[in-house]
Amino acid sequence: MAHLIISAAHKSSGKTTVSIGLCAALRRAGYQVQPFKKGPDYIDPLWLGQAADRPCYNLDFFTMGREEIQRLFQHGMNGADIGIIEGNKGLYDGLDLDGSNSNAALAALLQAPVVLVLDTRGMTRGIAPLILGYQAFDENIRIAGVVLNSVGGSRHETKLRNVIEHYTNVKVIGAVPRNDRVQIDERHLGLMPSNEAEAAQQRIDAIADHVGGNVDLQAVMEIAGLAPQIQGVAPKQDSGKPADVVIAYARDAAFGFYYPDDLQALENAGARLVPFDTLHDAAMPTADGLFIGGGFPETAMAALEANQGMRRSIRRFIEQGGPAYAECGGLMYLCRSLEWEGRRCEMAGVIQADVKMHQKPQGRGYVRLCETSSHPWPRGEGLSDRVNAHEFHYSGLENLDDSLQFAYKVERGYGVDGSHDGLVYNNLLANYSHMRNVGSSHWAERFVAHVRRCAGFREH
Repeated sequence: MAHLIISAAHKSSGKTTVSIGLCAALRRAGYQVQPFKKGPDYIDPLWLGQAADRPCYNLDFFTMGREEIQRLFQHGMNGADIGIIEGNKGLYDGLDLDGSNSNAALAALLQAPVVLVLDTRGMTRGIAPLILGYQAFDENIRIAGVVLNSVGGSRHETKLRNVIEHYTNVKVIGAVPRNDRVQIDERHLGLMPSNEAEAAQQRIDAIADHVGGNVDLQAVMEIAGLAPQIQGVAPKQDSGKPADVVIAYARDAAFGFYYPDDLQALENAGARLVPFDTLHDAAMPTADGLFIGGGFPETAMAALEANQGMRRSIRRFIEQGGPAYAECGGLMYLCRSLEWEGRRCEMAGVIQADVKMHQKPQGRGYVRLCETSSHPWPRGEGLSDRVNAHEFHYSGLENLDDSLQFAYKVERGYGVDGSHDGLVYNNLLANYSHMRNVGSSHWAERFVAHVRRCAGFREH
């Protein structure tokens, strides 16, 4: 089970570009590459998954238990030659003082050797104490190699290599020159709709050329081979049920934020998933339930407004009692209108509220929610009413109908209004928070049970 974690000294060091490049370059070389991403992010995993041609799984201490992370990791590694885990932020950065949810903690949990991506702009001799300090800070972490990123040229590279060789025992496995042409726009980093898939693949190919041509891929494989087999953890079980309900879910240029293991959990719970395109399809498919995940509806709001048939069909489905679930971008689409950069477009008109985009995030980071009695989904015995999730939204709701009920009280985070999240209307639940189907929150099973319970909603 060869694997490693790609981390950095600080955020924006280039580890995402290096990780994408390694996934694509190793895949070209004939390896089965399994990508993972630390944290709750949707965006990087979309690029990593396309680069590796395998779904990228998120490993997140806030929403998952330690054994749960290990089980999902082992599950993802089935059939893979190498696992590449992209960290978030810096190696030792995290929420807690003790670093229990840091990249280093994940490396220790998965016994993964670390490759540090170092932004070398403006650095020469100073890179040595940086590396030595990172090595000394935690003796349980094995920094097995470094990739020098944003190198200014051959002279700069030679100086850096000489310094590192003289003062440290860490191997330099690559030196990646600056190249603005392979940088990815972070604003909409992971949005890969079908009409942009070719452009996204062209960018991945360019990154693979750049990174693969400047990093020793054999050294990467050797470092990954240092990782031992994880012992004593039961494998993840997929006890699938025969599909007895159909759930239509939006997957297009506006909506694309879905965890692959959550989609699998919906299927395991007895749902047949049918994707549809809110921009180009005339209407939503015939289905027992509806799921609209997150994304960037603001960048496609003119096309969303123009597709009146889709808006009508979704509004009719929910008004007639159709069970539906929406997260963040999906919530925005279901409101009356969306305003961004001085322009206003009509949306589905299900939720009596208007959406306005702001310059700064209105909710950002991990959230902790407590269910209220208004939550529409059945809850199994023994499940807690506390939910750990995350949010990241620049939009806020205005002119919200006061009669609407909320499924959650917000104990940490912002949600809809700083105190509540999870708007409930008919059989719809729509929240800004992004859920994760984990041991402490079986949202997928509960939603399928809700759909099954409401299956007779249609007019005959």
